[in-house]
Amino acid sequence: MDTLYISSHPDDFRSLLPLIAAEFCPSPPRIVHEDPPAEVARSRPALVLAGAGGTVLTGANAVSWYLAAAGKQTGSEKKQESQVWQWLSFAENELTPVACAVTFPLLGIMGVDKKQSSRAELLRVLKALDETLAPRTFLVGEAVTLADIAVSVAALLPFKYVSTHLKSLVNVTRWFNTCMNQPQFLKVLGKISLCEKMVCLFPLNDWFDLLFSGPPKTEAQLKKEAKKREKMEKFQQKKEMEEKKKKMQPQTEKKELGVITYNVPTPPGEKKDVLSPLPDSYSPQFVEAAWYSWWEKQGFFKPEYGRKNVSEPNPCGVFMMCIPPPNVTGSLHLGHALTNAIQDCLTRWHRMRGETTLWNPGCDHAGIATQVVVEKKLMKERKMTRHDLGRENFIQEVEENSGMEMDQVRSYLHELTGRTLLPVPGYNEKVEFGVLVSFSYKVEGSDEEVVVATTRIETMLGDTAVAVHPNDSRYQHLKGKMVVHPFCDRKMPIVFDDFVDMSFGTGAVKITPAHDHNDYEVGERHKLTFINILDENGLLINVPPPFLGMKRFEARKAVLQALKDLGQFKDVKDNPMVVPVCSRSKDIVEPLLKPQWYVDCREMGKQAADVVRNGELKIIPDHHLKTWFNWMDNIRDWCISRQLWWGHRIPAYFVTVNDPSVKPGEDVDGHYWVSGRSQEEAREKAAKRFNVTADKISLRQDEDVLDTWFSSGIFPFSIFGWPNESEDLRVFYPGTLLETGHDILFFWVARMVMMGLKLTGKLPFKEVYLHAVVRDAHGRKMSKSLGNVIDPLDVITGISLEGLYAQLMDSNLDPLEIEKAKQGQKSDYPSGIPECGTDALRFALCAYTSQGRDINLDVNRILGYRHFCNKLWNAVKFAMRTLGEGFVPWEKLCGSESVSDRWILSRLSAAVALCDSGFQAYDFPTITTAIYNFWLYELCDVYLESVKPVLSRTDSEGQKQADICRQTLYTCLEVGLRLLSPIMPFVTEELFQRLPRRRAQDSPPSICVTPYPETSEFCWHSEDVDRQMEFVMSVVKTIRSLRADYNLTKTRADCYLQCIDSDTAALVQTYSLQIQTLSYSQAIYPVVGGDSTIPQGCAVAIASDKCTVHLMLKGLIDLEKEVTKLTAKKGELEKQMEKMMEKTAKNDYKEKVPVKVQEADAEKLRQNETELQKVKEAIENFRKMM
Repeated sequence: MDTLYISSHPDDFRSLLPLIAAEFCPSPPRIVHEDPPAEVARSRPALVLAGAGGTVLTGANAVSWYLAAAGKQTGSEKKQESQVWQWLSFAENELTPVACAVTFPLLGIMGVDKKQSSRAELLRVLKALDETLAPRTFLVGEAVTLADIAVSVAALLPFKYVSTHLKSLVNVTRWFNTCMNQPQFLKVLGKISLCEKMVCLFPLNDWFDLLFSGPPKTEAQLKKEAKKREKMEKFQQKKEMEEKKKKMQPQTEKKELGVITYNVPTPPGEKKDVLSPLPDSYSPQFVEAAWYSWWEKQGFFKPEYGRKNVSEPNPCGVFMMCIPPPNVTGSLHLGHALTNAIQDCLTRWHRMRGETTLWNPGCDHAGIATQVVVEKKLMKERKMTRHDLGRENFIQEVEENSGMEMDQVRSYLHELTGRTLLPVPGYNEKVEFGVLVSFSYKVEGSDEEVVVATTRIETMLGDTAVAVHPNDSRYQHLKGKMVVHPFCDRKMPIVFDDFVDMSFGTGAVKITPAHDHNDYEVGERHKLTFINILDENGLLINVPPPFLGMKRFEARKAVLQALKDLGQFKDVKDNPMVVPVCSRSKDIVEPLLKPQWYVDCREMGKQAADVVRNGELKIIPDHHLKTWFNWMDNIRDWCISRQLWWGHRIPAYFVTVNDPSVKPGEDVDGHYWVSGRSQEEAREKAAKRFNVTADKISLRQDEDVLDTWFSSGIFPFSIFGWPNESEDLRVFYPGTLLETGHDILFFWVARMVMMGLKLTGKLPFKEVYLHAVVRDAHGRKMSKSLGNVIDPLDVITGISLEGLYAQLMDSNLDPLEIEKAKQGQKSDYPSGIPECGTDALRFALCAYTSQGRDINLDVNRILGYRHFCNKLWNAVKFAMRTLGEGFVPWEKLCGSESVSDRWILSRLSAAVALCDSGFQAYDFPTITTAIYNFWLYELCDVYLESVKPVLSRTDSEGQKQADICRQTLYTCLEVGLRLLSPIMPFVTEELFQRLPRRRAQDSPPSICVTPYPETSEFCWHSEDVDRQMEFVMSVVKTIRSLRADYNLTKTRADCYLQCIDSDTAALVQTYSLQIQTLSYSQAIYPVVGGDSTIPQGCAVAIASDKCTVHLMLKGLIDLEKEVTKLTAKKGELEKQMEKMMEKTAKNDYKEKVPVKVQEADAEKLRQNETELQKVKEAIENFRKMM
């Protein structure tokens, strides 16, 4: 038996490599954890071969190769063996040095080459690896090889000990996890956990010696190392002391979000109990219970609410908007939530304005995605195809499964930098892409040849011409000539066309009209033959033997070899290119010629462009106009047929005439096709066309279905029963608004406009508002394989990380994608997603909706709006206690309001104006900011705090002022809730129902049908009052800042406000109670003139150019103690500055230190100077008081 000598250290990667390779051996060696005998080998790992004359292999790579080769892990062919050797070299020479350089300092190991100790370098190497792994499961071939073992072992240290940025390398992380979960890896390494937090372990220099042992160290080196070790030990002791101090400090526990449920029995549709006391804190589950079914039962959402019928004239107007149809698949994400949050807010706003309001839902049949997934399910569960079932049964099967989760089926472009082998379904070996093959066509009747090049050599079997540029002098003599196809007797013309790029290659291009978009157009222009060489299964047709019946990529090799045999192959070279790959099947997408149904869009496209140009249709925001006109002005025929069974079947019928006088037609002959709303109508049309009786006509309906966007294009009027006349169609069409994402501006919006104008003669809507596309917090597109597709219901109710994982397991992702998605979820939601509630989610989505193209949505921000709901909740609870049990709102305010009352009413009026203009302009961030600022920063932080002394007064005059204050407070609450209602319907309804009504007898039953505040009604805005309060708040903030500087947390101090003139002093006097209350001062003394009237012992700060704050400290603090503390602080700052100046004064500082570090040093020095100046001033001030 062979003997393997290795290190016993668990992280010695030089020993781990042969250990794992040995696990793949049919006869693994005996493992010895000690140094080999001196006469055998001088280092580890070493492998002593039995029965080979004592042959010894040393070095990790040599030993591992021997063991891996025995286990057939070095590649299945010479080419793969060469690739494995290259990866071994990469692991040893590129990855291992930077991995050690970054990791060893964290482990307390000094002496690593500093040139490579850069995280940036490690990331550079790993990013290169990440790109290589993008299309691959393993590095070489389709299974683990020594390449994977070597590179993953080299990456082991960073993945175990370094957390920064590694998880962003999703392909590397996915591959690393795949390797680590192989049984052979698990046996050697155990379960490897990826680093969550960087560690620092001391000392491990014995390991460094073990891995990099060299000649014995000199006495000077040993002394230097001892000194370093001593330094490190001191550093470690210091760290331990800091940790000990931290533990001794009292920890403030973060309060968990409370879950309170509504437990009062309430039958669906009945009104919720609003007499019981409100819970102590806001809880979405409590607030959202029972309201929706009551709203529905009361009919608030019906357009005829409050009127006899929808046709009754409404002076406020009509608002109709249809919901962009979500896919029938029913899989929700935050993009759907954004769309519906905006639309529901708009609908509620229009309803509160008294308009006849209809928000009409629809559903998209999602043809391709639905059919693909149901077909997969059939094959997986019953081993049947749709053809086995038949069309009718298959459609029934789809309808039964229409609630299941589907993925969007699309193709993506795989970018290649050069020659690349890609896996293709149905092929045992990877297929070569990213190369340009050159070959020649012989010119008929001469020895001359024309050289062309292609990335798909197999398509030359369908070539019908060679094209050159009309101005290319090299080919002028070939006008009218033909080239000969080498594999058949086809003669192909040399055509002259402007599309050819003379500078590329030889300037001659092969033309395959049936399998390339550009070639198709050349073929049309020059009336070339179109030869389809591929069937729907990717097998070759209409080609000569031996290629007939071959799979397309097998033919690639065969054609290349045949050209070589004929001597017409020229060369092959790397060619950067993109390869379209189907997102679901991972198959390569290629053009295929098929008969399709088209709509001529030229006239409709012109109309759609004209209505925008003349202002009949408004597109918001207007930066999308360029896209609109680009599509409409350059529109092409629209292919409306899809080769599916699921969808609206095309009402086109092929005609067979049972009459010998009429010759039979062919499928591609449009004369033999008729359309009709029914077979009877189509039969009548056919009989008339062929001049025969209807009984001689046989019809066959086309198998294809209409494009999804065609079906969706008639949505705005088909929902009202079109083409039949109806009351709904008359009242609600044309609609008012279409709101959707900008990414379907052409696919859906343009089609609705074109078809609305064509079929009804009217625009389907007057305005189009296009919102941004939702991305994750990192700006990435939502993708299931990244794990960042979040169901809005999970944000509303909350979900654990394990729950997110479970959803992935139920999805259609393959195991590798699931692993990659899990990593993404763990990175973004380490503790899952907390319960945020519907209102917070809606508010966040509206707040994010800037009129741009992308929204980077951070779930933590949504949680922040749940805390806003709690603040709102507490404010209303406090206010209701303040109003008291018997509070009755006045019909209108009295006009004797205090300065605080007038200010908050001014701010309320400003919020009303901002919300009104925001809704009019679809500027949702303006609305949310106005409401948030009013409730949080103006009502709660300022007004409620400033009026507390007023509300606590008991004298008769005070009681009168308190009553006025309560009326003002009620107005703010009632109007503030109405402002917020369209965006946060649940919490506003809950709180609104607890408030008394101004006019109880005719008050609407719900906030959602209560009038929205109008600017004409709220005209209290005063710029003078706002300006005065702005000055007051600057004074308050200055006093608070001084109090914080001198640590006056509970002690109230007298405050002297030195004013520049008597007007300012009068203003201070007017607001003295507000200043005193908000700044926690003992008393406020306005002073005009010099410092002589202000007593000694004050701290001073400038509030504005009109007012200086003097805060009395004498007698409130221990002056000597404060001076001692500040003197110590001064010495510490001076010492830091001295060190910094020494560092920056060195001769080589400017050359050797990176610019960013120099800038940081300069900023630190500036901060220290500022702080030192403040400390000196404070010491001087305290000494004056002593």
